[in-house]
Amino acid sequence: MTAYAHVPVLLAEVLETLQPRAGVTIVDGTFGAGGYSRAFLEAGARVVAFDRDPSAARFAHPLQAAGRFRLVAATFARMAEVAGEGAVDGVALDLGVSSMQIDDAERGFSLMRDGPLDMRMGASGPTAADLVNQAQPAELARIFRDYGEERQARRIAGALARRRAEIPFTRTLDLAEVVERALGGRRGAKTHPATRVFQALRIVVNQELSELESGLAAAEVCLKAGGRLAVVTFHSLEDRIVKTFLSARAGRD
Repeated sequence: MTAYAHVPVLLAEVLETLQPRAGVTIVDGTFGAGGYSRAFLEAGARVVAFDRDPSAARFAHPLQAAGRFRLVAATFARMAEVAGEGAVDGVALDLGVSSMQIDDAERGFSLMRDGPLDMRMGASGPTAADLVNQAQPAELARIFRDYGEERQARRIAGALARRRAEIPFTRTLDLAEVVERALGGRRGAKTHPATRVFQALRIVVNQELSELESGLAAAEVCLKAGGRLAVVTFHSLEDRIVKTFLSARAGRD
């Protein structure tokens, strides 16, 4: 597979903000399937892209022909050490899990498709199964509350602890079903009852919020004076971090 039919979220808005063109260097901090990078290259810009997911490399090959593209197998928190201080004109960050990761059941991100309970964006580190099966109930409840904003965090954590004492969790749909039962079923809800739990586990497994804080600081270092930053957020936790970062720097010369 060398192509992925996916148009990035808010592509037009990101292009309007960063204004890619010949002579401009842009960091695509979340390469994914290459949608943003492709658009930047088509506009004439040079692109330095980052992605910790090894599977992203296959989408980079068609972009190499432009001679203005480089993919770094790392998180965007490393952009300053790779791109250099004051070296880029724009930075784009499209946060959260990518569509290609969700669509691949074997990655363990989807609560609608059965797969191993993994959720790692990279190739190393503890999995979601490790976390669910080993963390103390109080720690699980804190994770679900703080990173999933789940009101029934303690109830869910208790249900998971009771179940794992008999059979460890290894599959995504198994976890989703246990959470759903703990909450009394869907009851007409538009979203799956386990959505917040899956979000919380994914954030912790991949250290997404600390990576975001480090990435924003790195973007500040590598952007030129007058450079532009475009961040696409998907939930309030990310949004809060970005707004706090920008607010703290408002009015700086």
